[in-house]
Amino acid sequence: MAKLTIVFGVLLILLAVIGFVSTGSEHPTALIPAALGLIFILFGVMANTTDSKKRMLWMHISVTVALLAFLGTIPAAIDSIRLSRGVEFPHPAAILEKAAMSLLCLIYVLFCVRSFINARIKAS
Repeated sequence: MAKLTIVFGVLLILLAVIGFVSTGSEHPTALIPAALGLIFILFGVMANTTDSKKRMLWMHISVTVALLAFLGTIPAAIDSIRLSRGVEFPHPAAILEKAAMSLLCLIYVLFCVRSFINARIKAS
């Protein structure tokens, strides 16, 4: 799971760079997913250890951060649905980037929950 955390961190950084470049490199807030991506990479590196207690700690911290990021970006996901139905917004690229970040965080949380459940079953 530590490697998966690093992969999702890289995906968030790529999302941020694409969003920043696609908006003409004028809006530095488009780089917010990169900050989250760097945090995920840090958590992944910290979880990449043979010590199971440290690995569990860092993975639980990373999934908690991802869950909070997902919960914080739910309004953007809803706005992206409204955007697809023709509602106009002042910055549609920002809405789409936040919705993509929301989706990536949700997928990561689901992978982590599945992994935690499988680990619990194996321990029993």
